[in-house]
This record gives sequence, structure tokens and C-alpha cells, in this order.
Amino acid sequence: MKRGRAVVFFEVEILDAKTKDKLCFLDKVEPNATIGEIKCMFHKSREYDLRLTLHSKGKSLKDEDVLQHLPVGTTATFYFRDLGAQISWVTVFLTEYGGPLLLYLMFYFRVPFIYAPKYDFTTSKHWVVHLACMCHSFHYLKRLLETLFVHRFSHGTMPLRNIFKNCTYYWGFAAWMAYYINHPLEYATILTTLVRIALIIFLFCQVGNFSIHIALRNLRPPGSKTRKIPYPTKNPFTWIFLLVSCPNYTYELGSWFGFTLMTQCLPVAFFTAVGFIQMTVWAKGKHRSYLKEFRDYPPLRSPILPFVL
Repeated sequence: MKRGRAVVFFEVEILDAKTKDKLCFLDKVEPNATIGEIKCMFHKSREYDLRLTLHSKGKSLKDEDVLQHLPVGTTATFYFRDLGAQISWVTVFLTEYGGPLLLYLMFYFRVPFIYAPKYDFTTSKHWVVHLACMCHSFHYLKRLLETLFVHRFSHGTMPLRNIFKNCTYYWGFAAWMAYYINHPLEYATILTTLVRIALIIFLFCQVGNFSIHIALRNLRPPGSKTRKIPYPTKNPFTWIFLLVSCPNYTYELGSWFGFTLMTQCLPVAFFTAVGFIQMTVWAKGKHRSYLKEFRDYPPLRSPILPFVL
């Protein structure tokens, strides 16, 4: 009778990434144990998120990484980073997007203490103001519904402190834009044709953005963190994948460009410009990640704007 191959167990040592002090020593860890399982052995509570790295300043290891496939010997040393209190991405997005929706409506309905008392609960005489409110509300309602029913997050949580920074950005800009768009003073002469073109751009890009989110969702089965190269589908709005790595940002930029034309409001233009800069940073990072991860990644694609950026 043949003897089975002996299982070589690993010894796992976990050090503090800052002080290099030993925090934990795990004996007889199975070679097929994942980083996620090692984290659970080390830190049972999920109130605080943590990251394990192979070097004190190294890149965080993925939960699905298998111990025996890592460049370590039978005695593995990991470095621990406590990321502090965490909050779920769903909660973050609902807070980020719910605030602008409610704040904008407060300015639109001119609740007390925003404008002069004589304007309390009055409505604008300009149709473009009502159109802008519908478009703004539609945009953030769409984002809220996508958060609940469409998006699948590769990371379950983010640092709690980030929610204050993100809400300041989204809520602050929403209030600034809404204040001027809904101001009781007479609106300047609006070119009807320009507003109609702007509305078409806005709606087209909103549908495109939603189509890309659906396509990205279908790439990742429920409960999986598998990454694949996104390709165009039968939906024409996804054909932009032929030229762009992050068309969700392309369509998002187009939506705010249309909203800027529609309202002809300087704070909206500034918000669009800042958003473009931030989305370009994200798109370039994701594009580099695709190129690094997939050798057969389509070389014709640009991060956010075809052939430009």
C-alpha cells in the first residue's frame, strides 16, 4: 500500500509594519490556506479591517492569495497594517449620493433660511430651472438605485474617515450649484436650442453610464472577485469599450458637460472640471492595472478619452 505524500505545514509570523514587533505566530498552517483565512486566524473581529504584506512597505496581499503560491518559505513572515475603523461601500455611496439629492431639492423648493424670507417655498418662473432639477434628481436617484441593485464591490469596506471627505466634496458642490441655479434673481436669457442639445447629451450619457455599469456587473459573478477584460456587448452603448478602458467615467463626464450647458452656471462648470481631473486619475490607474494584469489587453484603448487621454 502506497503512502500518501506528507503535507508540509507552514509557520506564519506576523509583524507590525511600523515597529517590526512580533504580533502573532501561527504554527502548522496548511499550505492551501488563503490570506483571508490567515487574517481570520489572526484577527477574529471584523470591526477593524487589516492588510497583510510581504514587506513592511509592500503592497497589500489579496484575500484569495494562497500561502503556498506566495514567494515565501515554510516559515512565512507577514507585516500587519491596521486600517482603522471601516464602513461598507454601500453605506458610503448611499450617504454620498443621498445628500446631494436632498440638498438640491431644499434649494429648489426654497426652504426657509436659504434665500430672503419673501422667497420661502416659492418656485422659479424659468422652465430651465425645473428641467435642471429633474436632471439632477434623476442622476442621483440612478446612482442610489445602482448602489443597491447593480454594483458589486471587490472590497467590502473603506476607512471610516473617508466618508467625511467624500461627503464634503459631493454635498458641498451640490449646495453650491443648487444655490445659484435656483436663485430667485432673474435668469439670464437662455438659448432654447442649446438647452435641448444639452438635454440630449445628458440623457444619452446617463443611459451610456448605466449600460457600462451593467456590463461591468455581468463580468463578476455574485460573491466572486474575479477580474476580466471588459469587452463590448450587443448594447451599442458598450461599443466605446473598443477605444476606452473606463467608459463609465467617459459617460459621467459627458453627463456633467451636458448639465453645464443646460444651466450655464459657473459652479457647475467648476464641478465638472474637478470631476474630470479626479476621474482621469482613477481611469489612468485602472488602465495601468489592466495593462499589468492582462498581457492580451487591447492596445488601442485610452483611459478615459479616445486617442487623447
